[in-house]
Amino acid sequence: MNNEKRLVLGTMIHGAGERRTDWRHPGIPSDASVNFRFYKEQAILSEKGKFDFVFVADALYITEESTPHYLNRFEPLTVLSALAAVTDRIGLVATLSSTYSEPYSAARQLASLDMISGGRAGWNAVTTGLGGTALNFGHRRGEHPEHRTRYRMAAEFTDVIQKLWDTWEDDAFPRDKGSGRFADFGKMHEARHHGEFFSVEGALNIARSPQGQPVIFQAGKSPAGRAFASKTADVVFAIDGNERQARQYYADMKARAAKEGRGPDRLLVIQGISPIVATTEAEALRIQDELASVVTLEEALADLGRHFDHHDFTQYDPDAPFPDLGDLGLNGFQSDTERIRRMAAADRLTLRETAMREAAPKTPFIGTPVQVADRIERWVRNGACDGFMLIANLPGLLKNFVDLVVPILVERGLFREEYEEETLRGHLGLAFKENRHAEREQVK
Repeated sequence: MNNEKRLVLGTMIHGAGERRTDWRHPGIPSDASVNFRFYKEQAILSEKGKFDFVFVADALYITEESTPHYLNRFEPLTVLSALAAVTDRIGLVATLSSTYSEPYSAARQLASLDMISGGRAGWNAVTTGLGGTALNFGHRRGEHPEHRTRYRMAAEFTDVIQKLWDTWEDDAFPRDKGSGRFADFGKMHEARHHGEFFSVEGALNIARSPQGQPVIFQAGKSPAGRAFASKTADVVFAIDGNERQARQYYADMKARAAKEGRGPDRLLVIQGISPIVATTEAEALRIQDELASVVTLEEALADLGRHFDHHDFTQYDPDAPFPDLGDLGLNGFQSDTERIRRMAAADRLTLRETAMREAAPKTPFIGTPVQVADRIERWVRNGACDGFMLIANLPGLLKNFVDLVVPILVERGLFREEYEEETLRGHLGLAFKENRHAEREQVK
């Protein structure tokens, strides 16, 4: 591998965890999802490992069946703004819905995080899968938009937010106390957007950051999601269970980006993984078995139901084949529900087997530090991804990776020994985001 192209590493800070049982682990604070000390420790540990970014997911609708983390947790931009004050270099990526947000407010919030952090902000642009979310915004949204409509909204939302981020050219604020000239209004550009879903006329009241604009992340795997990401995203991520699937996704996204006139390094593809690293392979396998043993069928069925808009799977015989659900879930988390259906059909799984496999998946990134480093290197060399986002909230998992795996990756020239850049774009090898108005001036 060319040492100039290093792999991407990030951490998802997920509070009390994705699974229904994670919060009961003796090593996790039961209030981890609203415990700033927990988030701070995860972010500082990730920065110690010289990771590119930390990432906070989000959702806007809960029921009694929601996972504990979803019931009571921090809003991403708020907690990441606090983390900006206790970290120095690591990127800060916030999830914010393009379906249930307004472009002007979103642009201002994300630009503020970018400015507070010195150019370290990223935006995970989601279209919001849970149909019940519309109930919390019904006064102006009404019905939950159809899947393809949500992606049309996302494309327009992103266009508007980038116009707003380009309100001010980079040298628009001379702040000359002698002359009394604070701003050069010849370098201010109003959005003036009137589209299918959004209308924004004015200028954003915050300047651009040292990286120009926040980095855009996206995770859609449906055809509409892939099309959106190939045109708009800087980083796209997925969670594929095996290397073959990851290679297929990687090749498809790079090909789509090329058709959009984008070079291969302008759209980074990363995989979400939950590595289990121990000093021996036997100990790593023991940890995996321990994590799986605490998951009950009832909890697994409830977690599975969330993918299908909180469908009640307890009404079926768990030992019968995975049920035919028709179109259920296609207007929500479409790529996840399609993946689950395909997996159940291909492997002839019962409902019980499907639910348990989803609730406690077996990670291929398990074993000794060398074994995990070998797997990481192979995936990157074989064109499966440009890097990884770790989902490793349980005690010791992130620390073991940072302390034991990262030094091996550094020694092999796969990862940085020290930060070389100040901004998230710099960490990722992405160019400074030029202001579209400045580019026009250069063309003239």
